[in-house]
Amino acid sequence: MAKKMLLLDVDCGVDDAQAMMMVLAAPNVQILGITCCHGNTSIENVCKNVLRVLKLCQRLEIPVYRGANIALLGERLHDPAYHGKDGLGDVPDPDAPGLDYIKDEHAVNAMIRIATEHSGQVSLIAVGPLTNVALAAKIDPTFPSKLKSLYIMGGNMEAKGNVRVCGEFNFVTDPDAASIVLSHFTCPTYIATLEYCLRHPLPWEFFRKWINQGTEKAQFMKKITAHTAEFATGNQGSKELYFGQGFVSCDSYAMAAVIDESVVTEQAQYGVSVELHGSLTRGMMVVDTLGLLKLKHKAFVFLKCDIEKLKQLLINALK
Repeated sequence: MAKKMLLLDVDCGVDDAQAMMMVLAAPNVQILGITCCHGNTSIENVCKNVLRVLKLCQRLEIPVYRGANIALLGERLHDPAYHGKDGLGDVPDPDAPGLDYIKDEHAVNAMIRIATEHSGQVSLIAVGPLTNVALAAKIDPTFPSKLKSLYIMGGNMEAKGNVRVCGEFNFVTDPDAASIVLSHFTCPTYIATLEYCLRHPLPWEFFRKWINQGTEKAQFMKKITAHTAEFATGNQGSKELYFGQGFVSCDSYAMAAVIDESVVTEQAQYGVSVELHGSLTRGMMVVDTLGLLKLKHKAFVFLKCDIEKLKQLLINALK
């Protein structure tokens, strides 16, 4: 069976690293490139973090491209230091690969080129702000139609946010990019929303066993998750609402669906848009459950997940 051709667009924080290690361990995929975007940390740190993960997994042959370093309108609406200032828990790594591994070609140009070279065959997985993806669609209006599919981790279904009252991190970081992508992309589009992830937490007991498997990858994960785990389990008011019930690796939920479609056990097809003008709601994903917006293109929104299959993919990632 032919391997799935994938292009990853990441803002490499801890959950991006978890998702990357999951897909790097999957035998049924071929990763054509990894494009870097601002988000969890600066674009320079994102590039460094991707290279750190690739080195750990002995996959430095995969091309990595530097992309957008700021939102389309230059906004910075919140502090993105949840995963530490450097995105990977502020754990020093003196042996990290140098940035000379980063390709000279800009990430957006690489996206367009790869999609063109393999038209109709490449699935794009975007687990950070959608700046690179939106720019690719604007530079080449045929780009969306050249993709086999688009998987997004981002947005929300019920106006419940994690960095703003009504907004999820990736969409709030660049609302205009999210709006462009949801309105321009005609290829099959799949969305792992914030609520989808939060409704399927993994037990902290599983998390502790997961990071204590004794492998080099598990030791790396234990180090980079220490900062995030402390944040997630600490008595910090509203944070307990989202993280107190278990381990949630948001980007891994989207990546798992790419590796194994059966991980998603229920989904619904809706028209989706992004609120751009409200002072409190900018960046909120609008789900048109009644079809009132008359949107031509509808996305598949994930609703239920096979937790046991997700666990196995995560375990395989650290072997």
